[in-house]
Amino acid sequence: MKNKLKTHQATAKRFKKTGNKKFIKRKAGQNHFNSRDRGVRTMGKRRDIGVKQVDVPALELLLPHA
Repeated sequence: MKNKLKTHQATAKRFKKTGNKKFIKRKAGQNHFNSRDRGVRTMGKRRDIGVKQVDVPALELLLPHA
């Protein structure tokens, strides 16, 4: 009988798996000093970005039930 894999909670808070089984994350450093930026740049900061393919196997291990 195998042990269940546990979800790494710190990783679960930072990454999300989409319906197409891709991982997305929030771009770093976008939640501070936003008042000086123009509207287009502020809207761009709200967007999530995809994860590089080289990082996907590690995320699959850390998030087995995602």
